[in-house]
Amino acid sequence: MSPTAPGSSALRVRLGRALFARVAGPSGPENRARIHETPGPRWFAPDAAIRRVHGDASMFIGGLRALLLQSLHPQAMAAVAAHSGYRGDPWGRLQRTSTFLAVTTFGTAEHAQQAVDQVRAVHERVRGISSTGAPYHAADPHLLAWVHMAEADSFLRTHQRFGERPLDGAGCDAYLADMAEVASALGVVDPPRDRRALAQGLAAYRPELAATAEAREAARFILLHPPLPLAARPPYALLAANAVTTLPGWARSMLSLPRVPIVEEVCVRPTGHAITGAIRWAMSPPSVRQRDASASA
Repeated sequence: MSPTAPGSSALRVRLGRALFARVAGPSGPENRARIHETPGPRWFAPDAAIRRVHGDASMFIGGLRALLLQSLHPQAMAAVAAHSGYRGDPWGRLQRTSTFLAVTTFGTAEHAQQAVDQVRAVHERVRGISSTGAPYHAADPHLLAWVHMAEADSFLRTHQRFGERPLDGAGCDAYLADMAEVASALGVVDPPRDRRALAQGLAAYRPELAATAEAREAARFILLHPPLPLAARPPYALLAANAVTTLPGWARSMLSLPRVPIVEEVCVRPTGHAITGAIRWAMSPPSVRQRDASASA
Protein backbone atom coordinates (compact mmCIF):
# COMPACT_ATOMS: atom_id res chain seq x y z
CA MET A 1 0.00 0.00 0.00
CA SER A 2 1.29 3.43 -0.91
CA PRO A 3 1.79 5.88 1.99
CA THR A 4 -0.77 8.12 0.28
CA ALA A 5 -3.30 5.34 -0.49
CA PRO A 6 -6.71 5.27 1.22
CA GLY A 7 -6.44 3.60 4.59
CA SER A 8 -2.68 4.14 4.86
CA SER A 9 -3.11 6.65 7.70
CA ALA A 10 -5.09 4.15 9.74
CA LEU A 11 -2.53 1.44 9.03
CA ARG A 12 0.25 3.78 10.02
CA VAL A 13 -1.44 4.55 13.34
CA ARG A 14 -2.04 0.86 14.11
CA LEU A 15 1.53 -0.13 13.29
CA GLY A 16 2.98 2.81 15.17
CA ARG A 17 0.96 2.03 18.27
CA ALA A 18 1.86 -1.65 18.15
CA LEU A 19 5.58 -0.93 17.80
CA PHE A 20 5.52 1.73 20.49
CA ALA A 21 3.71 -0.59 22.89
CA ARG A 22 6.38 -3.26 22.37
CA VAL A 23 9.37 -1.02 22.98
CA ALA A 24 7.87 1.36 25.55
CA GLY A 25 5.45 -0.85 27.48
CA PRO A 26 2.16 0.05 29.19
CA SER A 27 3.65 3.21 30.72
CA GLY A 28 4.93 4.35 27.32
CA PRO A 29 2.47 7.20 26.67
CA GLU A 30 2.92 8.57 30.19
CA ASN A 31 6.72 8.32 29.96
CA ARG A 32 6.75 9.94 26.51
CA ALA A 33 4.77 12.91 27.76
CA ARG A 34 7.04 13.27 30.79
CA ILE A 35 10.21 13.00 28.71
CA HIS A 36 9.27 15.40 25.93
CA GLU A 37 6.85 17.83 27.57
CA THR A 38 8.43 18.55 30.95
CA PRO A 39 10.09 21.98 30.79
CA GLY A 40 13.67 22.40 31.91
CA PRO A 41 17.28 22.13 30.75
CA ARG A 42 18.43 18.97 28.94
CA TRP A 43 21.75 17.20 28.84
CA PHE A 44 21.76 17.50 25.04
CA ALA A 45 20.75 20.28 22.67
CA PRO A 46 18.00 19.69 20.07
CA ASP A 47 20.58 19.37 17.29
CA ALA A 48 22.91 17.03 19.22
CA ALA A 49 24.20 13.99 17.35
CA ILE A 50 22.94 11.65 20.05
CA ARG A 51 19.38 12.84 19.42
CA ARG A 52 19.66 12.11 15.71
CA VAL A 53 20.95 8.59 16.29
CA HIS A 54 18.69 7.57 19.17
CA GLY A 55 15.62 8.98 17.48
CA ASP A 56 16.07 6.89 14.33
CA ALA A 57 14.55 3.51 13.45
CA SER A 58 18.04 2.07 12.94
CA MET A 59 18.09 1.64 16.73
CA PHE A 60 15.92 -1.46 16.28
CA ILE A 61 18.83 -3.14 14.50
CA GLY A 62 21.46 -1.49 16.66
CA GLY A 63 19.91 -2.81 19.85
CA LEU A 64 20.03 -6.41 18.63
CA ARG A 65 23.63 -5.99 17.48
CA ALA A 66 24.59 -4.53 20.86
CA LEU A 67 23.10 -7.50 22.72
CA LEU A 68 25.00 -9.98 20.56
CA LEU A 69 28.28 -8.11 20.93
CA GLN A 70 27.91 -7.56 24.68
CA SER A 71 27.28 -11.27 25.23
CA LEU A 72 30.88 -12.07 24.31
CA HIS A 73 32.29 -10.80 27.59
CA PRO A 74 31.88 -13.74 30.02
CA GLN A 75 31.39 -11.66 33.16
CA ALA A 76 29.00 -9.22 31.50
CA MET A 77 27.01 -12.10 30.02
CA ALA A 78 26.92 -13.92 33.35
CA ALA A 79 25.46 -10.82 34.99
CA VAL A 80 22.81 -10.55 32.27
CA ALA A 81 21.93 -14.25 32.41
CA ALA A 82 21.62 -14.32 36.19
CA HIS A 83 20.02 -10.98 36.94
CA SER A 84 18.40 -9.29 33.93
CA GLY A 85 15.48 -11.65 33.31
CA TYR A 86 16.04 -11.45 29.57
CA ARG A 87 14.47 -14.87 28.99
CA GLY A 88 11.58 -14.63 31.44
CA ASP A 89 10.79 -10.98 30.76
CA PRO A 90 12.56 -9.91 27.54
CA TRP A 91 10.04 -7.19 26.72
CA GLY A 92 10.30 -5.73 30.20
CA ARG A 93 14.06 -5.53 29.81
CA LEU A 94 13.70 -3.91 26.38
CA GLN A 95 11.20 -1.40 27.74
CA ARG A 96 13.43 -0.45 30.66
CA THR A 97 16.41 0.00 28.35
CA SER A 98 14.50 2.03 25.77
CA THR A 99 13.05 4.26 28.49
CA PHE A 100 16.51 4.88 29.93
CA LEU A 101 17.87 5.83 26.51
CA ALA A 102 14.91 8.13 25.85
CA VAL A 103 15.14 9.86 29.23
CA THR A 104 18.88 10.48 29.10
CA THR A 105 18.78 11.58 25.45
CA PHE A 106 15.62 13.71 25.38
CA GLY A 107 14.47 14.23 28.97
CA THR A 108 15.24 16.97 31.42
CA ALA A 109 18.60 16.99 33.17
CA GLU A 110 16.83 16.24 36.45
CA HIS A 111 15.03 13.21 35.05
CA ALA A 112 18.16 12.01 33.27
CA GLN A 113 20.14 12.10 36.51
CA GLN A 114 17.35 10.25 38.33
CA ALA A 115 17.43 7.53 35.66
CA VAL A 116 21.20 7.21 35.98
CA ASP A 117 20.97 7.03 39.79
CA GLN A 118 18.40 4.23 39.53
CA VAL A 119 20.58 2.21 37.16
CA ARG A 120 23.65 2.70 39.33
CA ALA A 121 21.72 1.45 42.36
CA VAL A 122 20.71 -1.70 40.45
CA HIS A 123 24.27 -2.26 39.21
CA GLU A 124 25.59 -2.01 42.77
CA ARG A 125 23.48 -5.00 43.82
CA VAL A 126 24.38 -7.25 40.88
CA ARG A 127 27.26 -9.55 41.89
CA GLY A 128 28.14 -13.19 41.33
CA ILE A 129 30.47 -15.76 39.79
CA SER A 130 30.55 -16.44 36.05
CA SER A 131 30.59 -19.89 34.47
CA THR A 132 34.34 -19.46 34.02
CA GLY A 133 34.77 -19.00 37.78
CA ALA A 134 35.50 -15.28 37.60
CA PRO A 135 33.68 -12.92 39.97
CA TYR A 136 31.63 -10.11 38.47
CA HIS A 137 30.08 -6.91 39.74
CA ALA A 138 27.86 -4.90 37.40
CA ALA A 139 29.18 -1.65 38.87
CA ASP A 140 32.76 -2.57 37.91
CA PRO A 141 33.96 0.28 35.66
CA HIS A 142 35.77 -2.23 33.45
CA LEU A 143 32.56 -4.17 32.70
CA LEU A 144 30.57 -0.95 32.36
CA ALA A 145 33.06 0.27 29.77
CA TRP A 146 32.63 -2.89 27.67
CA VAL A 147 28.84 -2.64 27.75
CA HIS A 148 29.02 1.06 26.87
CA MET A 149 31.44 0.60 23.97
CA ALA A 150 29.44 -2.30 22.52
CA GLU A 151 26.32 -0.13 22.59
CA ALA A 152 27.98 2.98 21.20
CA ASP A 153 29.64 1.04 18.39
CA SER A 154 26.40 -0.79 17.54
CA PHE A 155 24.13 2.25 17.59
CA LEU A 156 26.54 4.30 15.51
CA ARG A 157 27.35 1.63 12.94
CA THR A 158 23.74 0.69 12.31
CA HIS A 159 22.77 4.35 12.08
CA GLN A 160 25.48 4.95 9.50
CA ARG A 161 24.20 2.03 7.44
CA PHE A 162 20.43 2.27 7.92
CA GLY A 163 19.77 5.71 9.38
CA GLU A 164 17.71 8.28 7.54
CA ARG A 165 20.42 10.94 7.88
CA PRO A 166 23.85 9.37 8.45
CA LEU A 167 26.40 11.53 10.22
CA ASP A 168 29.58 12.90 8.70
CA GLY A 169 32.93 12.16 10.35
CA ALA A 170 32.70 15.05 12.80
CA GLY A 171 29.14 14.04 13.62
CA CYS A 172 30.21 10.47 14.41
CA ASP A 173 32.79 11.75 16.87
CA ALA A 174 30.23 14.17 18.33
CA TYR A 175 27.87 11.23 18.90
CA LEU A 176 30.55 9.30 20.77
CA ALA A 177 31.35 12.39 22.85
CA ASP A 178 27.65 12.68 23.74
CA MET A 179 27.48 9.01 24.65
CA ALA A 180 30.58 9.44 26.79
CA GLU A 181 28.71 11.95 28.94
CA VAL A 182 26.06 9.36 29.80
CA ALA A 183 28.69 6.66 30.28
CA SER A 184 30.66 8.85 32.69
CA ALA A 185 27.51 9.49 34.71
CA LEU A 186 26.99 5.71 34.93
CA GLY A 187 30.51 5.17 36.26
CA VAL A 188 32.61 4.46 33.16
CA VAL A 189 36.13 5.84 33.56
CA ASP A 190 37.43 7.82 30.57
CA PRO A 191 34.98 6.50 27.94
CA PRO A 192 36.01 6.91 24.27
CA ARG A 193 35.01 10.22 22.74
CA ASP A 194 35.87 9.60 19.09
CA ARG A 195 36.05 6.75 16.59
CA ARG A 196 39.76 6.14 17.02
CA ALA A 197 39.48 5.79 20.80
CA LEU A 198 36.44 3.53 20.41
CA ALA A 199 38.28 1.21 18.00
CA GLN A 200 41.26 1.05 20.34
CA GLY A 201 39.00 0.38 23.32
CA LEU A 202 37.16 -2.48 21.64
CA ALA A 203 40.43 -4.03 20.48
CA ALA A 204 41.79 -3.93 24.02
CA TYR A 205 38.94 -6.18 25.21
CA ARG A 206 39.46 -8.85 22.56
CA PRO A 207 41.67 -11.13 24.73
CA GLU A 208 38.92 -11.23 27.39
CA LEU A 209 36.08 -12.23 25.05
CA ALA A 210 34.68 -15.72 24.61
CA ALA A 211 31.55 -17.37 23.29
CA THR A 212 30.46 -19.04 26.51
CA ALA A 213 27.50 -21.39 26.68
CA GLU A 214 25.50 -18.47 28.07
CA ALA A 215 26.49 -16.27 25.13
CA ARG A 216 25.53 -18.92 22.58
CA GLU A 217 22.22 -19.50 24.34
CA ALA A 218 21.52 -15.77 24.31
CA ALA A 219 22.31 -15.60 20.59
CA ARG A 220 19.93 -18.47 19.86
CA PHE A 221 17.21 -16.81 21.90
CA ILE A 222 17.70 -13.42 20.20
CA LEU A 223 18.02 -14.76 16.65
CA LEU A 224 15.89 -17.92 16.56
CA HIS A 225 13.40 -17.96 19.42
CA PRO A 226 12.10 -14.44 20.05
CA PRO A 227 8.89 -14.31 22.13
CA LEU A 228 6.78 -12.96 19.27
CA PRO A 229 3.52 -13.92 17.57
CA LEU A 230 3.97 -15.69 14.23
CA ALA A 231 2.94 -12.63 12.22
CA ALA A 232 5.70 -10.54 13.75
CA ARG A 233 8.50 -13.06 13.28
CA PRO A 234 9.30 -12.42 9.58
CA PRO A 235 9.99 -8.68 10.04
CA TYR A 236 11.88 -9.43 13.25
CA ALA A 237 13.97 -12.00 11.39
CA LEU A 238 14.96 -9.30 8.90
CA LEU A 239 16.01 -6.99 11.72
CA ALA A 240 18.04 -9.79 13.32
CA ALA A 241 19.69 -10.80 10.04
CA ASN A 242 20.79 -7.24 9.43
CA ALA A 243 22.10 -6.95 12.98
CA VAL A 244 24.28 -10.01 12.31
CA THR A 245 25.63 -8.58 9.04
CA THR A 246 26.92 -5.49 10.86
CA LEU A 247 28.89 -7.44 13.48
CA PRO A 248 32.67 -7.53 13.11
CA GLY A 249 33.98 -10.74 11.54
CA TRP A 250 35.68 -11.89 14.73
CA ALA A 251 32.42 -11.60 16.70
CA ARG A 252 30.51 -13.57 14.09
CA SER A 253 33.16 -16.28 14.12
CA MET A 254 33.01 -16.57 17.90
CA LEU A 255 29.22 -16.95 17.81
CA SER A 256 29.38 -19.33 14.79
CA LEU A 257 27.31 -16.97 12.65
CA PRO A 258 28.28 -17.68 9.01
CA ARG A 259 29.11 -14.93 6.55
CA VAL A 260 27.88 -15.00 2.93
CA PRO A 261 29.05 -11.65 1.49
CA ILE A 262 27.22 -11.63 -1.85
CA VAL A 263 23.91 -12.81 -0.36
CA GLU A 264 24.19 -10.32 2.47
CA GLU A 265 24.93 -7.38 0.19
CA VAL A 266 22.36 -8.22 -2.48
CA CYS A 267 19.55 -9.79 -0.44
CA VAL A 268 19.85 -8.95 3.25
CA ARG A 269 21.04 -5.36 3.35
CA PRO A 270 18.17 -3.98 1.19
CA THR A 271 15.68 -5.52 3.60
CA GLY A 272 17.33 -3.60 6.43
CA HIS A 273 16.72 -0.34 4.60
CA ALA A 274 13.16 -1.38 3.78
CA ILE A 275 12.14 -2.41 7.28
CA THR A 276 13.75 0.57 9.02
CA GLY A 277 11.98 2.77 6.49
CA ALA A 278 8.68 1.10 7.34
CA ILE A 279 9.28 1.52 11.07
CA ARG A 280 10.24 5.15 10.54
CA TRP A 281 7.05 5.72 8.56
CA ALA A 282 4.85 4.02 11.16
CA MET A 283 6.38 5.73 14.18
CA SER A 284 6.78 9.25 12.80
CA PRO A 285 5.20 11.84 15.12
CA PRO A 286 1.84 13.43 14.23
CA SER A 287 3.47 16.63 12.99
CA VAL A 288 5.42 14.65 10.39
CA ARG A 289 2.30 12.74 9.36
CA GLN A 290 0.42 15.99 8.86
CA ARG A 291 3.28 17.41 6.79
CA ASP A 292 3.37 14.28 4.63
CA ALA A 293 -0.37 14.46 4.09
CA SER A 294 -0.15 18.12 3.09
CA ALA A 295 2.68 17.38 0.68
CA SER A 296 0.67 14.66 -1.05
CA ALA A 297 -2.54 16.71 -1.30
